[in-house]
Amino acid sequence: MSPAPTDATFSISPAPAGRATPLVFASPHSGTLYPEDMGAAEGLSQASLRSAEDAAVDRLLEASGAAGAVLIAGRIGRAYVDLNRAPDDLDPVLIVDCPDGPPPGLKTLAGYGVVPRLAGDGTPLYGRRLTLEEARRRIARVHAPYHAALAEQMQAAREGRGRAVLIDWHSMPARATGPNGPDVVLGDRYGTACATGLTRRLRALFEALGWRVALNRPYAGGYATQIWGRPDEGFEAVQIELNRRLYWDETANAPSVGWGRCQSGLNRVIAALGEDFAA
Repeated sequence: MSPAPTDATFSISPAPAGRATPLVFASPHSGTLYPEDMGAAEGLSQASLRSAEDAAVDRLLEASGAAGAVLIAGRIGRAYVDLNRAPDDLDPVLIVDCPDGPPPGLKTLAGYGVVPRLAGDGTPLYGRRLTLEEARRRIARVHAPYHAALAEQMQAAREGRGRAVLIDWHSMPARATGPNGPDVVLGDRYGTACATGLTRRLRALFEALGWRVALNRPYAGGYATQIWGRPDEGFEAVQIELNRRLYWDETANAPSVGWGRCQSGLNRVIAALGEDFAA
């Protein structure tokens, strides 16, 4: 796939002409770029800085275009701005002049708001507090244009095909579920974000690969799944979490020996989805 020219904060790989389906694939956390104005803590290691990335998930989705799905992928690292949080999920512990409002959610209080305070491995990202202006500037530069582009793709899919289906792809560290945990977690907001048949179909496709599948625990779907999971309006959404033990060496931060097998399996799942939605 050759990404279409777009803003440097994200890329869009369209489906070939005449092959478009209602499918919109997104990989918000696969970005690896960290702007110079981040001002991270002195001595913060690259391993910690990048520990929350959904390592190479966008590369695993190379079959999306052939299946008729557009792919939008974030390019800015998650530690700078989290694209799967609401733009007002501001952390008062991190942000000096954080505005009053509803109490922050549990994830934000834990250090993982729209501008994270902690790295994925729990290391503090900053040796200072950020100003509200800094946070809002990041959100305007990275978060807002990504979600505007996602909205454009979803609306175009519904207008052209009568429905739009967001598959929001993520990865989870192997430690998140333990050695005997699932290989895949499907999050459909407990059955509210999409037709039940879609969740069942996805589960069957992954289980046909011999992968263990869990539903909604520990990941029921984040911000994108919440805002686009509106089946009554023609918008559906599912979040897919892939266990990194399938494809990634987290110590070396590089593809593992399982990369080829994982990608081959995902190609089969994506191709089957494309056939389902081409009808």
